Amino acid sequence: MHLESEAWDRFFDSFRISAWRLELHQVYTMPGERDEFAQFRRDGTLEIAADDPWLERVRHFRATGRHIGRVHVVRRPLTDYLRYEFTYQLHAEIAGEDIHVLDLTEEPDPGLPDEDFWMFDDAQIVRMMYRPDGTQIGRELLTDPDLSEFIHYRRIAQRDAVPLRQFWSEFGDAVRAG
Repeated sequence: MHLESEAWDRFFDSFRISAWRLELHQVYTMPGERDEFAQFRRDGTLEIAADDPWLERVRHFRATGRHIGRVHVVRRPLTDYLRYEFTYQLHAEIAGEDIHVLDLTEEPDPGLPDEDFWMFDDAQIVRMMYRPDGTQIGRELLTDPDLSEFIHYRRIAQRDAVPLRQFWSEFGDAVRAG
């Protein structure tokens, strides 16, 4: 089943215990981020409103006892997009999102899948579909997935991932300046 717009938002917000994402792309081309990303590329700044919709949602999830997290798999050098995304995600982390980075720059593929996914309550999987340029082309709620496979992927990703702040501090200016 494909999940679009409001149906996706309703589905996403309905998780009861946990939502977890595996991110594999080095670039995401999101129309809603275009202007903000262009500004970031120009001057390295990112202005984030206190009532930013994602940050508000994360705060709500946490206030209602729900956990939300992700692991982003990277290979250095980081793309401009990842520097932008991590700058934003430092704020999401403050809001309560559990964000980790798995750096595979000098490591072989540990056996992760080829596509991003969200796992909800360890019971539902939504495959995130993108073009090679990072443009999202859909979200698919998988029917009858092998949940143990996706839980295994999460374990692999989390095993050697470090918290975003730790990754940020270890790479310091290299992360910020490219």
